[in-house]
Amino acid sequence: MDMKIQILGTGCPKCKQLYENAEKAAKESGIGCEIEKVEDIQEITNMGVMMTPALVVNGEIKSVGKVVNVEDIKKLIK
Repeated sequence: MDMKIQILGTGCPKCKQLYENAEKAAKESGIGCEIEKVEDIQEITNMGVMMTPALVVNGEIKSVGKVVNVEDIKKLIK
């Protein structure tokens, strides 16, 4: 099964940076995954997230309110 990474955020610069970092981490790790942007504020709050950007891996919230760097994302998705 492929991994699913979601970036929760309304499209602010931090959210875009987190998305780029997640793409780079997945590519460098050689992991097949789907990366999805979730920009609907209702959907974000329904997931229990009150601060963005947030990083979700396979439905599990891994980070909230900060831009996680590429190396740390690699550790989270291994």
